[in-house]
Amino acid sequence: MLCRSVPIEPETQARERKDLAEALRGLRRASGLSGERLALRCNMSQTKISRIETGRALPTVIDVERILKALDVPDEVADELLRLARRANVDYASWRAYARVGLYHKQAELRALESSSRVMRHFLPAIPTGLLHVYEYAVETLSPTVVSDPARDVVRAVQARMDRQAILDDTSRSFRFLLTEQAVKWQRAGFKTMAAQCSHMAEVNRKPNVDIGIVPQGVHVPGIPMNIFVVYDDRLVTVELFSGEVVLRDPRDITQHLNLFELFWSHALTGEDASAFLEEAASGFMRQRN
Repeated sequence: MLCRSVPIEPETQARERKDLAEALRGLRRASGLSGERLALRCNMSQTKISRIETGRALPTVIDVERILKALDVPDEVADELLRLARRANVDYASWRAYARVGLYHKQAELRALESSSRVMRHFLPAIPTGLLHVYEYAVETLSPTVVSDPARDVVRAVQARMDRQAILDDTSRSFRFLLTEQAVKWQRAGFKTMAAQCSHMAEVNRKPNVDIGIVPQGVHVPGIPMNIFVVYDDRLVTVELFSGEVVLRDPRDITQHLNLFELFWSHALTGEDASAFLEEAASGFMRQRN
C-alpha cells in the first residue's frame, strides 16, 4: 500500500511545487502556445492553467500528463516532470510537528476535513478511529506510550476528539468503518474500558448513516492490512504511520485505496452481525474483568 519511504519536509514540498509550476509554464511558452490554446488542447479552463502555472493550484499527476501530452514534450522530460508531480502530490506531517502546536489542532483539522466530505471510509486494521472512541479509550490512545513520544496536552486533545463525534449525527454524511478482529480486541486499555468501547461501537453501528464492518480472524482474505487509512470522498487519502501521517492526492492512489477498502469490506461482518460481534467482545472483556 505505502511501500516506499517518504522523506518529505515542508521546505522540500514547497520548492518542488514551485519547480513544477515554473517548468510547466516554461514548456508552454517554449511551445509558442497561449494559455488559452493549451487549455483547449487539455480540455481544461484557461483559469485552471493559469493557476497551475502560477503555483496557486497543485495539478494532479493526471493534469500534468494531459498538459505534457498537449505540449508534445519528449519522453525523458515528461518522465522527470511526472516524477516531480507525484512527489508534489504527497504531503507528510510528523506527530512531533502536530504535538508542537497542540494535538487538539490536529483534531480541528480533521473536523474541518470531515465537514467538507460526504462519504468517509476508514480502514482500521490496528485500532478503532477517534470518531468511535469512548472518553476513557481516547485518553489511553492519546497518552504518550514510549519515551520518544512528544509531550502533548492530553485533556484538551481528548475533548477535541470527543467534540468531533457530533458529525456522526449528520445524516447528510455517511461513514464506513472497517476493522479487523485484532483492532477490536487489541487490549489498549483495561477490561472495563475495552468492554465500554466495544459496546459503544455496536451502538454507533445502528446509526442510519454509519456502517461498521469487521473482518474476523480465520477468514481467507487475499490481501494484507498494512496501514490505517481514510478515504475522503474520492479526493484524498490519509495514511497513518508510527511517525506521522501521509496525505495522497493522486487519483490513482485514491483509486488504489478505494479498491483495497472494497476488497476487505467484501470479507467483513456487517449490519447486525457486526453489532453482535462487538457485543460478544464486550461481554468477553467483562468476563475477564470479573
